[in-house]
Amino acid sequence: MAKNKIPTSGIVYSTNPGFTSFADEETKDISLPAGEQKLRIRLDKKHRAGKAVTLLEGFSGSSQEKEDIGKKLKTFCGTGGSVKDGEILVQGDQRDKVLQWLLKNGYKQSKKA
Repeated sequence: MAKNKIPTSGIVYSTNPGFTSFADEETKDISLPAGEQKLRIRLDKKHRAGKAVTLLEGFSGSSQEKEDIGKKLKTFCGTGGSVKDGEILVQGDQRDKVLQWLLKNGYKQSKKA
């Protein structure tokens, strides 16, 4: 349980009207241009009942950008998928299609692992 708590440095309550807690601070994800992102595409079957899933790892950007890219990849491949834990998941062995889409959209440093 302790690992899910936000560090408060011992502050429980503050009467300071200008006080902002650590929970209010948002970390901004640095969004690199498409040509500078080093993306890895790999096939994974672990913890998925033997079903293959194509993983796209290494994307740096906001969660909204990850959702948009995930949606575009799923539409291009014609399959389902999701965005979890910073990884974009596409159902099935779609490594070639994902690489093709990434190269077409300017992600030059992408490679299959």
